[in-house]
This record gives sequence, C-alpha cells and structure tokens, in this order.
Amino acid sequence: MGEFADAVRDRLRDGLTERCPSLDWTTEQRIRRTPVDVVATDPDESVANRFVAVEVEWRRADPANNTAKLFYYADEGDLNDYDDVVVCQLFSGYYDLASGDVSSKRAVAEFVGETAAESVERVAFHSLRLPVDPPKRGGERPDDWRARVDETATRIAALL
Repeated sequence: MGEFADAVRDRLRDGLTERCPSLDWTTEQRIRRTPVDVVATDPDESVANRFVAVEVEWRRADPANNTAKLFYYADEGDLNDYDDVVVCQLFSGYYDLASGDVSSKRAVAEFVGETAAESVERVAFHSLRLPVDPPKRGGERPDDWRARVDETATRIAALL
C-alpha cells in the first residue's frame, strides 16, 4: 500500500478506537504470514473474547485472497482463542463500475467471504464500500477523505 492508503488505514484504526474503546485496535497484525490491515481484540476476556479483522481493499488485483486466508486460518484453528470473529472487507471506489455495479473482482471477493462465513463456525463477514477513490499516480487526495473514512468507521462500529 502507498502513503495515502496507510493514512486511510491509520485514520480508520483511530476512528474505530474512538467508537469502540472497549477493544484494542492495531494495524498490520499478522496471522501466520498474512498481515491484516486493522485488528481489534478484547483486552478483558472475562467480558467477551472477540477478534475483529478489517481488510482495506484499495486497488488489489485479487481482493478475495487475504480474506479467504483469514477464513482458512479460522477453520484451521488459528483463531480458536476467540469466541467471536468478525471480518469486515472494505472496498474503495476502485472496485465501482461506471454503470453503478461493482467489479467482478469485488463480487467474487464478497461471494468468497459470504460463503466462508456460512461454513466457518463463529465467524461473521461484512462487506462495505469505503467511499474513497484511490487517486491515480500523482493525483491529489480527495479533500473530504477524512470524513469519508470516519463515516466508514461509524458503519463498522454499528456492526459490532
């Protein structure tokens, strides 16, 4: 990811920390060799034992890959320490088509996430649009990108 994508990821983490302060939020936490963009865990296991993974799909050619790995790892037992696993996959405007539909890359990733969540116990999947378009090389960041990321944090927090 580039500098702007890192800024979006960090802003999302900070926004989720504000909206869900009972969870510990970090970035780039690894499960096996797979880095997860934003992760939350419950610091007080006596209350709940939740793992939240947020994958930010910025401009990836295969957006189903990392999320599929997370479900694979959950099925293999890597997340057995958690009672509840939530995977949120965010898709930037890169995956939107001019027709109003979404790209086949996004459609396939959503299918994989939804199907995996149905087959892996304790795991939920949510697909959301991140209303930020990655600028083309040398392009400017949208003026309101921070507000858009904050809106996305609010939508994720509502799912938790």
